[in-house]
Amino acid sequence: MATRSSAPGDMEPPDLPLEIISHILSFLSASDQKAAALVNRTWYFAAQDSQLQRKLVYCLPATSSSLSTIEGLARRCLPCISLNNLDASTISGDIVRYVAFYLGPYLESVNLHGSSLTDSSFTTLIQSCPNLRSLDLSGCNSLFMSGTLLSKPEIALRVQEALANLQELNLSGLRYLSDLIFNRFARCTPRLEKLSLARCHITFEFDPYRGSSEYNSSAVLSFRNVLRFLKERVNSMRSLDLSGTGITTDAVRSFVQIEGLNLMELFLQNCKDLSSEATVILSKHQLDLVTLDLTGCSELSNSAMVAVSSHLHGIQNLSMGKVRWLTDKGLARIAELEKLRTLDLSECSLLNGAELAKGFSAPHIHPKLASLNLSCCAMLKDMYMLSLARSLSSCLRVLDLSSCMALTDLTVRAISTHLIHLTVLRLAWCKELTDWGLLGLEEPKEEVNPQEEDMGPKFSRTFGNMGFFVPPPYVDNRPRLLTEFDLKKSQEKRGPSLASLKNLQELDLTACSKLTDISITKVIQFRELRQLSLSLVGEITDRSLVAFATTCCSLEQLSLSHCTNLTDEGFLAAACYLRRLQRLNLSGCNQLTDQTLNIISTECKELRSLDVSMCSGVSMPGVTRLQSQLPLLTDLQTRFVGGADLTFTL
Repeated sequence: MATRSSAPGDMEPPDLPLEIISHILSFLSASDQKAAALVNRTWYFAAQDSQLQRKLVYCLPATSSSLSTIEGLARRCLPCISLNNLDASTISGDIVRYVAFYLGPYLESVNLHGSSLTDSSFTTLIQSCPNLRSLDLSGCNSLFMSGTLLSKPEIALRVQEALANLQELNLSGLRYLSDLIFNRFARCTPRLEKLSLARCHITFEFDPYRGSSEYNSSAVLSFRNVLRFLKERVNSMRSLDLSGTGITTDAVRSFVQIEGLNLMELFLQNCKDLSSEATVILSKHQLDLVTLDLTGCSELSNSAMVAVSSHLHGIQNLSMGKVRWLTDKGLARIAELEKLRTLDLSECSLLNGAELAKGFSAPHIHPKLASLNLSCCAMLKDMYMLSLARSLSSCLRVLDLSSCMALTDLTVRAISTHLIHLTVLRLAWCKELTDWGLLGLEEPKEEVNPQEEDMGPKFSRTFGNMGFFVPPPYVDNRPRLLTEFDLKKSQEKRGPSLASLKNLQELDLTACSKLTDISITKVIQFRELRQLSLSLVGEITDRSLVAFATTCCSLEQLSLSHCTNLTDEGFLAAACYLRRLQRLNLSGCNQLTDQTLNIISTECKELRSLDVSMCSGVSMPGVTRLQSQLPLLTDLQTRFVGGADLTFTL
């Protein structure tokens, strides 16, 4: 007997409209939605749309136009919203009431970052959200300033009922957070799993209670109180963020050794007093850590990295950027972390990549690294990047090599050959990259006259020391510019070009000043590309603009700052292909005029951010007209538009 396939489309679709199916799916969990997607094609696409909505966050500005938007969003059962910069005004109060009435029952995540809400508006909003899972109150200082928040028992009880299932609470950057208010929130959130107290004024060494166990100060937030909270929640707490605080080694020892506390995420960014000893201690006691962020902990050394590599075998996301004393010696065992997915070593200026390349190329290592950030590692060398590219060819998806000044075309050719699955590639400020590398061509070496070679090194009286030493290679050995003739001549010898990265979604070539139209027009042809930056690539012209606009049909963010050869004619030809653009940077493009703004206002209706600063050919009336025609445009930069006189008058 033939079996029925479970693939979408094999069964006859039920007589239900898509809207009703989406409404039914909104009541199902993520796993149940996946099962429902197998019914037929209609249910499959409805489930896909429902899962996408759960990931979308709608940002609602504090304007009257948001009221009608909120009413419209009510029909979509929206689960995530951001209400930044609300204040005590009437319109902010109306927005809160609309959200509470129309969206409250469906909301799972609310972001109020930087808002200046009143106590009444806050409680009105929270009481209407019984399904809330995530709440962001970072930077809401005015809400905590008076100290009366949740002080009334009847209000606190209603808020506690609404926040009974809250799992994530962000209280970072609050100057007025005290033990008293923290305890009120703690009582309202019995199922909390993730807590952020980043950049809060926590007292670690000073004891305001002098041995008392009543932690209820209205003036300070003490680490003793936070420690008590962690001891009470050992069975539920999984993530803690103490970034930007003055946490000490003793404080780390006291909380990582709490019996039964098994954190999965720990964030300690920019904790300047954090020592390598503290890192060794936490590595030995919090063995279940999946994510560890020690970015900007400048006092750490190789011993901290060795401890992480030796004990945290389940770590998946590791950030050790801006650790100035970290050298290649500390990375000797990093490749042994079999589950490592994300590694951030940006601005570790003493690294050259030798141990990374050696570790990942070992025959018994099977890396799963998907994201690697080595930006601003100025000593990084081509030969080690070639080895890394070979070792990580099957797994790496995100690579950031911004400001690695020593890298050359050899690295680009290695990327084009081995890392063809990349979705994000950042090569900003790698100034030695040329057209030869992007096109997969090897720059021909000039033949040396034997007589000149026998004469020994050339000395130059124009290079500093009156000719008493040989100038460095980058002075005399400047790359020869690629011409169309070279391109035709080298056709048979061409290797893989950057165009082989078919899945690329983000490309940053900012300040790669040796690139020209010859490579840009032939290489940047990525249909999935969402973000592209060619700022400060001064040699490109309208040819490049039209070329990548016609082939990169998914572009949403485009940066062409200080590309001074771009003209109105280029945008007249390219704008019709850039209808998905949401962010555009044209600052310093002096040949552009109001004509470019007119075509942008006609074709780029989705534009939300535009920078035309220092565009001497653009006028303020043209900018005003553009703004009136693009209702979604909320971020507009116009500094020194029209060629403003920057001279000082005494």
